[in-house]
Amino acid sequence: MIRSGDTIHNPVTGERITFLATSRDTNGEAVVIETVVQPHGFVAAAHVHPSQSERFAVVDGTLELKVGGERLFLEPGEIATVEPGTPHKFWNGGEDEVRFVFEIRPALQLESLLETMFALAADGKTNRKGMPNPLRLAVIAKQHFDTVRLPFPPAWMQKAGLALGAPLGRLVGYRPTFEPDGGVPALVAG
Repeated sequence: MIRSGDTIHNPVTGERITFLATSRDTNGEAVVIETVVQPHGFVAAAHVHPSQSERFAVVDGTLELKVGGERLFLEPGEIATVEPGTPHKFWNGGEDEVRFVFEIRPALQLESLLETMFALAADGKTNRKGMPNPLRLAVIAKQHFDTVRLPFPPAWMQKAGLALGAPLGRLVGYRPTFEPDGGVPALVAG
């Protein structure tokens, strides 16, 4: 379980995140994370949060976002908000690390999703874009469908696909969370 002060790392996407406030700290109202993305680093996929808003506040470096059809370049001191239901993705837009504070409201299951995806990447169980195999992804996506989904195809079509794929994934042993033997390797000490 993630606690304030915990840091996890995704070696595939180049993201390192430190939890400043967890859902437990905020009674489920928000998750606040300091994020550092290495040069050429990125979030694993374009996505939509159906009922959550996100706020990105850049501290150092250049954060590039695609929000809806608009491309944004945020420098230190600049802030962008992504409203619920808006497709988006982000990446490091410069040659140095980018550091920003990310806040999502309400928290829902974001911590569990991040912990799972980062642990899979750290254990070598994702592709070069940071995504697990389709059956494992179906199990995870079904569990977190109210938190995050793909911008396309439509939600009803994704739900239908997950209704088929998730049971197959569970049948071969995949679970909606992932913790390798010996703990979560994505967790960074101190």
